[in-house]
Amino acid sequence: MLLGLAALLFAGFCALGVWQIERRAWKLDLIERVEARVHAGPVPAPGPAEWPGINAGDDEYRRVSLTGRYLNDRETLVQAVTERGGGFWVLTPFQTNESTTVLVNRGFVPPNKRDPSSRPQGQIAVETTVTGLLRISEPGGGFLRSNDPTGNRWFSRDVAAIAQARGFDNAAPFFVDAQAVLLPDAPVGGLTVLRFNNTHLVYALTWFGLALLMLVAAFYLVRDEQRARRARSA
Repeated sequence: MLLGLAALLFAGFCALGVWQIERRAWKLDLIERVEARVHAGPVPAPGPAEWPGINAGDDEYRRVSLTGRYLNDRETLVQAVTERGGGFWVLTPFQTNESTTVLVNRGFVPPNKRDPSSRPQGQIAVETTVTGLLRISEPGGGFLRSNDPTGNRWFSRDVAAIAQARGFDNAAPFFVDAQAVLLPDAPVGGLTVLRFNNTHLVYALTWFGLALLMLVAAFYLVRDEQRARRARSA
């Protein structure tokens, strides 16, 4: 019975180790693809015909560009913690020349700049071109905190909820993290965090180590049983 249990655990630990090796290969491929997207030249942001197929694996962190005008009177502040401290992401609807609306994360502002009137020169009113990274919507809210559209308290960049709360139609199902712009009072862009935890090799070695321990335990179990049998027959 103990040998059967050891064999079962050995097989299970080996399976988990192999799974972590496969996850590591997937993660390395993801990092390579994201790096290629981030450093590639910008392409036009996906249009309505492409929206149903947008997904994180194929599209997130693609460099895109769009031309149109900001709807500055409908911006939304989303709580954020960045390398610059605590504050807010400024998410502003962007009316493109193709008559679609894309939510643009213009960047970070500290608490003392949350009021748009405190950053008038950063409120771009003319037609402009935005370049940035395509990001996937973050529905629901942040960790242990749900978005509260009625109270205008936002903890995640939930595109659909923000579009409904701000009343703009034909909205893209993604948002764009804008790159930094050199304008006084403008939100600080270009703060997208590109960090992927890749501890799969450590986990794989742990599982394979446990599998090896099962082999050692089985060896000692068999050895002790053989000694016991010889002692009984002597």
